[in-house]
Amino acid sequence: MSSHKHTIVIVGYGGMGSYHTQLIEENGRLEVAGTFDLLEERRSASEAAGYTAYASYEDVLADPKVGTILIATPNDVHKEIALAAFRAGKHVICEKPVAMSSDEFIEMTQAAEAAGRVLMVHQNRRWDEDFRVIKEMYDHGTIGSLFQLESRVHGANGIPGDWRHMKAQGGGMLLDWGVHLLDQLLFMIDSRVTSVSSNLSFVLGNEVDDGFEATLQFENGVKAIVEVGTTNFITLPRWYVKGTEGTGIIEDWSLTGRIVTRNQESEKLEPTPIRAGVGLTKTMAPPSEGATITEALPPAAELSSSFYTNFADVIEGTAEPIVKNPEVLRVLKLIEAIFAAAETNQTIKDFDRY
Repeated sequence: MSSHKHTIVIVGYGGMGSYHTQLIEENGRLEVAGTFDLLEERRSASEAAGYTAYASYEDVLADPKVGTILIATPNDVHKEIALAAFRAGKHVICEKPVAMSSDEFIEMTQAAEAAGRVLMVHQNRRWDEDFRVIKEMYDHGTIGSLFQLESRVHGANGIPGDWRHMKAQGGGMLLDWGVHLLDQLLFMIDSRVTSVSSNLSFVLGNEVDDGFEATLQFENGVKAIVEVGTTNFITLPRWYVKGTEGTGIIEDWSLTGRIVTRNQESEKLEPTPIRAGVGLTKTMAPPSEGATITEALPPAAELSSSFYTNFADVIEGTAEPIVKNPEVLRVLKLIEAIFAAAETNQTIKDFDRY
């Protein structure tokens, strides 16, 4: 392990940029050498926090002490900032979505390879504990084979911030939150996507989507429903998953949840009909007493290291990236398929033929 610290300059010192400074400082093998932002108040905030505020991006690139550029700007300028960094011989960590299109990202990865530098995308929500609990259930059949996953994030505050309302800057919720939820699913489910259907929500009157729903069918039989909403005053669970032996629910990021499984020991009894509305039903009657077991959620699956430790290992040549660029490209292509499915009101069948 290298003893010197790897120096990073953060380009774009807004909400995410300042959050990254905490994560980097906590890591111990990396340090923030400074920041660059076009806005005067953010340069002042950076200096107040004890970081050098570079006067120009050219100054950042010309500084031989700087090894890595971290890009936390609006999405439309990620590519040009990254290409200039590679030309200057710097590594790049880029916020998601890494680019405005899969073609842009291919250009960025080719530039990184040509320069012999590392490009890693900050798909940080692979480390979310709620997701890792579901991954544990998927990998180890906690409730039998998972065949349907519903992944949702709901809010009632509309589209946040300023540039996220702008199409030209890569705004909208599919690019903002969808990129995380889709990345989680593709990281977990090792199977081709055979069909994609979707619809986007524009109820708030913005030029970009304020939410979306997408249904993915995987070749291995798994179906995933993904939904992001910003007009949900009552939220649905973060995760609802069905397996051949039970059902799991995670309500929120604080991991309120449970699993309910079939009790293999209990004798099979016919359910007693219940009154349902103005009729009777056996189908929707609760299982007979003792037919199910309710348990706590399993512990979360572990990833081999944190994002930043993994990044340090990758630039030192001692590890593979946990977030691999071909995976990032596949997510971007899936996002493009979701946009296309919504626009044409058709199911996209050939997304994963590559």
